[in-house]
Order: sequence, then structure tokens, then C-alpha cells
Amino acid sequence: MRLLTQLTFVLASSCVAYAANPAVPEQAQILKTLRSTNDYFMAKWPDTGKVIVTNRARPSNIWTRAVYYEGLMELHKIDADKRYIDYAVSWGEAHKWGLNRGVKTTDADNHCAGQTYLALYEMDPKPERLRDIKASIDRVIAEDDDAAWWWIDALQMGMPVFAKLGAMTGDPKYVEKMHAMYLYSKNKHGEKGLFNPADGLWWRDKDFDPPYTEPNGEDSYWSRGNGWVVGAMVRTLELLPKDSPHRKEYTDMLVTMCEAIRKVQREDGFWNVSLHDPTNFGGKETSGTALFVYGMAWGVRQGILPRDVYEPVIFKAWNAMVADAVHANGFLGYLQSTGKEPKDGQPVTYDKQPDFEDYGLGCFLLGGIEVYRLVGEKTEAAK
Repeated sequence: MRLLTQLTFVLASSCVAYAANPAVPEQAQILKTLRSTNDYFMAKWPDTGKVIVTNRARPSNIWTRAVYYEGLMELHKIDADKRYIDYAVSWGEAHKWGLNRGVKTTDADNHCAGQTYLALYEMDPKPERLRDIKASIDRVIAEDDDAAWWWIDALQMGMPVFAKLGAMTGDPKYVEKMHAMYLYSKNKHGEKGLFNPADGLWWRDKDFDPPYTEPNGEDSYWSRGNGWVVGAMVRTLELLPKDSPHRKEYTDMLVTMCEAIRKVQREDGFWNVSLHDPTNFGGKETSGTALFVYGMAWGVRQGILPRDVYEPVIFKAWNAMVADAVHANGFLGYLQSTGKEPKDGQPVTYDKQPDFEDYGLGCFLLGGIEVYRLVGEKTEAAK
């Protein structure tokens, strides 16, 4: 680890350790915020099958929308509003429960919709909900190629689908294939894999392996990219059997990453788009922050992260997002547009609408729901 990073970590750790404890948010206010942001989006997109038009038209079952539905399905678990399930079912039906680019796709981005399809299949086991996603994943397994996840975003998009199919079918082939692909991303893509154990963080893809550096000479660790890996660990661990031989790998990865991320939290509670170079398009960013909150809050709740260390980090970040990013109408500000590095989708500001609003909301919902649960457990424990 370079000297500059060591100094940055020491300073950031001191800020977190000695700052006054942030206010513990109230569950009612958390839920109110989650409803507001979600209602804004549902009102804006009443037609769940409508194409998404940015620089070009794309079908609405691409990964950006699929991440939103991940959050929506989790929201339903704490706020059992039938509208949420109806909205998700409508989305699946609009696409005939199909995948972007069809069952032959090996792209994890295209598999991401399967997370919601499979969750809805469990609620109402209509065969069409399972058909295409299972057929596509079965094809990936049959091709016997572990190198498909060459960018770290793919872990969040794909791993939970494999884990869910493993849990639903009881067939170990899904979990074993998932693990082999994960290990290839971690240890083989690029020069020596995309994970840097020295810093506890991931390079987004081989383009950012050393000798590539940020302007300050540090390694390039993109905030949202590392957030995707954090999210992948949480969503996969939730689905794996307790006796799975792979639980330790994913648990250790989550703990390692959260420790590295905790140390570079901004004083205002957010994280920068570049985790080790705050001067490279420095500023608040919501999607990475929300994913870090998601992983940390889940880790505390599971007893794998120390509560006294992480609760101040979590509440500081959540309070900052609510105060600084959430508009009165539910729109989310400070959301970086799609891309793969700090310079993409800039500028990131309070008022700027990103090219896609959906994935940022999905991340925000996931994070907020875990904070809601954490606060609920904390309140019960205090009684």
C-alpha cells in the first residue's frame, strides 16, 4: 500500500472514530423516504414494458432496470404493498419473462432480470417465469467457460441468479459454477486477477490493473464497481446454505472490503467515485454509498461486522444521503451515470438526472431496507 493511501486511511479512520455519533434514524422516517423515492419512479414509469431511451433505445429488461426490481422486491418484504408485486409481475409479463438478447446470452447483465423472475416464481410458480433464465444459466454451465465475468459489476448481476437456482433446485452445479466464475474474476482476469488483497478492493476490469493509476498515483478503485461486489456478497450469502463450503470465502471478502471502504468514507458521510483519489472527480456519489451501506448494515445484522465500529459509519452515510441526495419529490441526486470509472457520467450533482435513474434507486432501496432492519433490531434490543 502506498504511503499516500496509508496517510489517507489514518486520517479517514480518525474522522470516523472520533466524530460525534450520528443520529440513529427512525424506522418510520426511513420507510417514508423509501416509499417516496419508489413512488416517484413508479409514477414516472407506469408502463413497465416501455423502452428506455438515452443515447439509443434499449428494452426495459436490461440490467439497470433489473437492479431496480431487486430493490423493489426487498421493499415488499418490509412494506407489503400489493402494488409492488403487481408492478414487478407486469414487468416480467411485458417481456414474456425473457432475457435481453435471449436464452443464448452469457452476459451477466442480461441475467440480472432473473433475480426478480425467480423471486416471483417462488411466490407463484408459473413455469414461464423460470423457463428462460434457467435455460440460459444451464447453457452457461454446459459451455464450461469460467471467464465470462470479466468486469466486477457482473458479480452482482450474475452470482445471485446461480445461487438462487441452486437453492431452488438443490442441484450443486449452480453454486459450483458460480464459485468457479467468481474465482476466475478474482484471481485470473487481468494480470493476477481483479482483486487486490493489499488494499482489500477490486479493480473494475483489466484496463485498471497496474501500472494504471489515478492522477494522484494511487490504484483506481471505482466506488460503484466495488459496491457491486459488496452487493454480490450479501445477496449470495443470503441464498447459500449455512453449510456451504463457499460461505467463508464470501464472508471473508465482505469483511475485508467493508474494512477497506470504511476507512475512506468522506467526512460528509458519502464516498467519492474514486475511493483512493478524492481529487479525481471528487464529490458525493449516491449509488456507491448506498451499496456500501447495504453491505455494512447487513454485515452488522449478521454479526460478522462489529456493531460499535460500523453503526456510526452506516448512520452517517444514510443520514447524508437522505439530507443531501433525496429531493422532495423522491428524485435521487448525486447519482453517477453509467460507466466504469470516475470520469464517466460527470458531473455528478444534486440536480443532474443521470442517463438511467433505475439502478441508483435499486441500490438506494437495498441500502435503506437494511438500515430499516438494523434500526428495528437496535430498538428491540434496547427495550
